[in-house]
Amino acid sequence: MRKETITVAVLAALALGGAHAGMAMAAEGTQEASTTPNPTETTDASNKAKRLDVVTVTGSLIPQSQVETATPVTTITADQLKARGFTTVAQALQQSSFATGGVQGNSSSASFTQGAETMSMFGLDPGYVKYLIDGRPMGDFPALYNGSSAFNNLTSIPAAMVDHIDILPGGQSSLYGSDAIAGVVNIVLKKKVDAPVVDVRYGWYGDGGGADRRIYLADSFGIGKFNITVGAQYENTSPIWAYDRDLTKQYFNDGTSPATASRDFLVNSTTKVRNSYVDPNRLAPGACNSTTGLFGGAEGYQYRNNSGGYCGSFDSPGYRTLKNDKQITNLYTHATFDASDSLQLYGDLLYNYDQEKYATGTSYTWWGTSADFGAFYDPNLKDFVNLQRGFAPEEVGGYSSIMNKSVENSYMLTLGGKGVIGQSNWDYDVNFTHSDDHLIERRFARWTDAIDGYFEDHVLGPQLGTRNGYPIYNPNYAAFYQPVPVSDFRSFTGYTDTRSKTWDNMLRGQVTNASAFTLGGGDAGVALALEGGNQGWDYSPDTQLMDGGVWGTTAVQGAGHRSRYAGTAELNMPLLKELVMDVSARYDNYKVNGQNINHPTYNVGLEYRPLESLLFRGKYGTAFKAPTLPDEFQGPSGYYNSVTDYYNCAQAGYTGANIGNCPNKYYNAQFFGQNSGNTALKPITATVWNYGFVWSPITHMSWSVDYYHFNIANEVDQQSADLLSQQEYLCRSGGADINSPSCQQALSQIVRLPQTSSQYLGDIDTIYTPKMNVSREKLNALVSNFQYLWKLGAYGSLAFNASYSDILKHERQSYPGDPFIDLLRNPYYSTDFKTKANASATWNIGKWSSTLYVNRYGSTPNYLASVLNNYTAAGTGKLAPWFLYNASVSYSPIDNLALSFVVNNLFDNAPPKDDSYPGTSGSPYNGQNYNVYGRSFYLEATYKFGKAR
Repeated sequence: MRKETITVAVLAALALGGAHAGMAMAAEGTQEASTTPNPTETTDASNKAKRLDVVTVTGSLIPQSQVETATPVTTITADQLKARGFTTVAQALQQSSFATGGVQGNSSSASFTQGAETMSMFGLDPGYVKYLIDGRPMGDFPALYNGSSAFNNLTSIPAAMVDHIDILPGGQSSLYGSDAIAGVVNIVLKKKVDAPVVDVRYGWYGDGGGADRRIYLADSFGIGKFNITVGAQYENTSPIWAYDRDLTKQYFNDGTSPATASRDFLVNSTTKVRNSYVDPNRLAPGACNSTTGLFGGAEGYQYRNNSGGYCGSFDSPGYRTLKNDKQITNLYTHATFDASDSLQLYGDLLYNYDQEKYATGTSYTWWGTSADFGAFYDPNLKDFVNLQRGFAPEEVGGYSSIMNKSVENSYMLTLGGKGVIGQSNWDYDVNFTHSDDHLIERRFARWTDAIDGYFEDHVLGPQLGTRNGYPIYNPNYAAFYQPVPVSDFRSFTGYTDTRSKTWDNMLRGQVTNASAFTLGGGDAGVALALEGGNQGWDYSPDTQLMDGGVWGTTAVQGAGHRSRYAGTAELNMPLLKELVMDVSARYDNYKVNGQNINHPTYNVGLEYRPLESLLFRGKYGTAFKAPTLPDEFQGPSGYYNSVTDYYNCAQAGYTGANIGNCPNKYYNAQFFGQNSGNTALKPITATVWNYGFVWSPITHMSWSVDYYHFNIANEVDQQSADLLSQQEYLCRSGGADINSPSCQQALSQIVRLPQTSSQYLGDIDTIYTPKMNVSREKLNALVSNFQYLWKLGAYGSLAFNASYSDILKHERQSYPGDPFIDLLRNPYYSTDFKTKANASATWNIGKWSSTLYVNRYGSTPNYLASVLNNYTAAGTGKLAPWFLYNASVSYSPIDNLALSFVVNNLFDNAPPKDDSYPGTSGSPYNGQNYNVYGRSFYLEATYKFGKAR
């Protein structure tokens, strides 16, 4: 296929902001687009003509004359970012059709990396995507995703400075090394602006909160042989509180049970299997009357069926943030110096400052006797009881006054030189990149001794001895039901200071020849690259988090470093005019703790063009992910959580669909978890392949379909405490072979207290969830893309784009010898989208441009299906697809000024309503798949000073 038919369509679409899959015209790394003469080229006319006929496409180290290759590429241009309403790079990637997996983000309350943003490609682990900035690997975020996994934070990338984003699904390790299992994302920043520019944007949400203010400044200038581009961006975003949205401001009213108030003042008997609350009026007549001024007057006497009375509020879920308070500053520079006709020196710097503030809410701000005292004996009640005490906003001084704060300072610096070796066709590029990321986390804390001491002094009184090994107290319940003054609250609370960092050094050299020798179909290209460096990670939590000084809270810890080197070779061979083969191979070696961890990878790609308008393509190869530094060096790290004790629930007669009625003692069994790294971990390995076609039947139209297969082995997994508890139940009850590897593993990792009853096992005390190479995963996916540019003469032009992804198969094996779990049909294990599609239409006419963008999220399991792991029980099912529409219009009244107006979520569509949540839920939606932000509006003005250069 000659390049003209598809390439012309691609260029036209890019000019109109209408690029789609495979239309990658971007220069990778610091290499310029082919249409701009390279100052390092020779003066030989034939060589210069050859070089101007090729482009460097992400997914190959060799400049090529074809835009579409064996590697499918999706490109999102800067114009598309704005026209489609994407306010951040993370949002653009998360809304792509490939991003079918749910991930934590701003709306994930109390996550380990609150505010950090990432993406799950095809529902695979977020760490399986390789992120590049101008072709160079991003450094890892210092904190760990879900408290366990290393990942890249997309929040730090300034959207206004992005030229385009290339997305390459499928394994790419033979070119890009570790992490490139699910795919590669290359974020290419602007190398030049044609005039000094200032861009101002203001946004807001129709339902309140989240006001966004952004300013961007950039300019390019040169002095002789020196040229530099400088850009700076500042953005400030106000928080969205849960009380700003109807669905999250109170407990759920339309669920499987009536809305149930929080237990802010609770005395709970522990002598009965089922929860039994001691009524406040029995302890202190009219006790709840003294609390009615809390939560804005919403606190009062409440009653739960089968449990009893207490003091609580229906409004407590509202006091957490759904979207963070943010202040982000970015600085970017790109500089070049033409030292000679055959050498250009260059340097790039990207700096990021990110301050995030957020509140986790009342659910994470409370005190109880169960954590440090255990149940105690009350001689007046003649009962063993526990106390539980939540804190209202009036007691804490307003939840906005005790927000957590994280501050990230990161930068990525590259210095290098590139050019031509003599009068040959060999280009070279040698560069050094250093990335550095420092994070400070200031987390709100309840001091263990101070908060326990406060309630001992004010409520419990002195210990009066013991009974059956439990302490005896005679509490002052009248004091227990009194609001806590703000000054008293501040006396037993404060902040911890956790510091962490990552750093990475890489020296890389590459030589490339796009016409090394000639074959039957034309010139063959060769690329060779060597790289080496080292990297480190250090997560040092506040010592009080590790020594028990913070009430009910612990932390991750660890530090380590390693060195590495790699060699890469690629050969692009036009065997015939219609047939091109691309072969690449790479060898990576990591030196960790005195031992070498290495892995070779390869890829073979074929492009067959039987017609000028038709391309068949396919790739087969291997990919890998080296154990991350946290996987290897995470120290013994504890965490507190709850799990369902399935065995003791079964002993009480609660299994299957009835499990939700299990006594809370076993349904929400509190435990202390421990995990740690492992320097003996092996690389995660994968076999990957894809095949498909690109068809361009007429000018300006292109349609592609590609099928992907992933077979991943040796996955590193921190085991699920809930799955271990389920496995233990199956093993002890005879549902699984107690001598199987899974049973022996589960029984050894769940530590229980001594058994005190012939019917029930001792309570779960500790669960060990270490990291191991134990899992496997298989996935098949289908991706289709369409683009068409329709010229309308005097009426301008219309550019249509559409993309669709369908996960055909996704299964996972937790342990060798265990059966594979079908993640598409077992909703407990996965609630990811099976399908996802988006489409846009852009109309350009004169000085006006308008875009309508729609994103369709496929159906997902409802809450009850994910809890019961089936679609057959009453109340289970799937939620309807979710449609989001964005619309934008832009106008240039004069050549130097562009104005735009964007409405995101045009029809204010809420997530699909899920009535299977119980009335105890304050956020009745899956926060990893959906958000409740609602409709937003953005006004933007861009002004260029002077004439374009």
